[in-house]
Amino acid sequence: MILTVLPRLLAITALAAASAATARTYVAPYIEVQQVLDVPISGDRDVLTYTALSAGVEAGASGRRLEGTLSYRYERRIPWGGDGAVPSDTHSGIARGSVQLVPNLLTLQAGAIATRTRVDPRGGGIDFLGRGNNVAQVYGGYVGPSLATRVSGLDVAASYRFGYVKTDNGFGGGDLGAGQFALNRYDRSISHTLGGSVGMDPGQLPFGWNVSGSYVREDARPLDQRFENGFVRGQVVVPVAPTLALTAGVGYEDIQISQQAVQRTAAGLPVIDSRGRYVADRAAPRQIGYDFEGLFYDAGVIWRPGRRTTLTATVGKRYGQFAATGSFVHQFDSRSGITIGVYNGIDSFGRSIGNSLSALPTQFAVPRTGLNNRFDGCVFGDQGTGGCFNTAFQSASTSNYRSRGINALYSATRGRTTVGLGIGYDERRYLGPILIANGLSAANVTDRSVIAQANAALAIDDRSSVSNQIFVAWYESGLPGADGVLTGGVTSSYFRRITDRLSGNATVAIYATDQEDYDTDIAGQLLLGARYQF
Repeated sequence: MILTVLPRLLAITALAAASAATARTYVAPYIEVQQVLDVPISGDRDVLTYTALSAGVEAGASGRRLEGTLSYRYERRIPWGGDGAVPSDTHSGIARGSVQLVPNLLTLQAGAIATRTRVDPRGGGIDFLGRGNNVAQVYGGYVGPSLATRVSGLDVAASYRFGYVKTDNGFGGGDLGAGQFALNRYDRSISHTLGGSVGMDPGQLPFGWNVSGSYVREDARPLDQRFENGFVRGQVVVPVAPTLALTAGVGYEDIQISQQAVQRTAAGLPVIDSRGRYVADRAAPRQIGYDFEGLFYDAGVIWRPGRRTTLTATVGKRYGQFAATGSFVHQFDSRSGITIGVYNGIDSFGRSIGNSLSALPTQFAVPRTGLNNRFDGCVFGDQGTGGCFNTAFQSASTSNYRSRGINALYSATRGRTTVGLGIGYDERRYLGPILIANGLSAANVTDRSVIAQANAALAIDDRSSVSNQIFVAWYESGLPGADGVLTGGVTSSYFRRITDRLSGNATVAIYATDQEDYDTDIAGQLLLGARYQF
């Protein structure tokens, strides 16, 4: 099912292209062969040489009714040395698209991703080759229609979104430290999101108003976890100056998170199956992990000093606690901009992937490092648009959590040079009866992470270019006795078009991970490859 759901979601943009002949489109399938040398600079790993055979496609569309970007790559790695080295397969890809089914009324939105994620928040990170001892392959996507129209002077909107996320068994939880036990393993989730709103801008009245509502349900495995959230909210916007408005809102919501109880042994320990997942006790009643029903409210400002700048900021109370959110968007010019977002909500691994995908623009630059098209960091669009997936891929948590943090993106194009900078901080406080293998609960434990990434590409001439990337990530688990993890790396690639269809590339990279009580692991990679584009 993994390999059937993702291609269908990735194909939505391509299928829509057939019905939108006016769109500017490109489709570039390719095959590629690479030879990689992996040399440990420190640590106890073996020197490894392997051949990578790949096939993929790059595609995009831009038009009045159809917009989208797609990149997908399948890679087969064949090792030639190293103890215990075995062939492996990786899938990496990202897609985001929209097509107007009925112009200016009904739009179909879709997105998909295939990448690798950290499994346990206490384990190590993922290197440039997508490897590690704390890694799982993940596939996710969403699709759904959205409607926007005007009825008797009112702005009316409605939307539905279907989401799906699936992980494989992964490669374990990494080095967890003495006295640490593995957490439950994520399997898959299916989610449904339904929303609607009606309102009007200031003009006919001295203020604008909006009434909105939403219902979200997610069913996840293992333990048949269920998340349900319904709310209704009213908002008013009062202009107090040509560039400044005050806003306030109040709403009512009902949230419940539940799951099956864990089956236990005679000694009282959780029963774990062959895939490392807890076995549900279906004879026991469902457990309620989180249950909230009540009012929430907020107030803030909207500042628009010009068409290139927008600032929103709100403070209030939600989930029974203080909550602050906001955003800042500024376009320096037609080729550069910055975006900052502050978020606060209840999320899960599956829903956060769908939310991150839907927040992406339909046009963005697909990062290419030569070693691996990873999409677990930041993706950059034009004028500061884009998105960071650090919130989603901090770890493949099996539980819902209160998520708070901030992301900032900057992107610019100057002549032949393209630059992207991203930084994010994320904090998770877990909700519900989360169990670890010795029967202790991890509920209310808080994990934290920080990620910073910089991309820079330069077109030297019409036939050659260079691409560079540097990233640093820090992870800290709130579980007692857990060690913090610091990872980072730098890569530089040179690409040369030999003929109209054949190109070559060379890449050098260094990756390091440092975890308390373990030796720092540093490795270097060297790659030589050739790509044929059809």
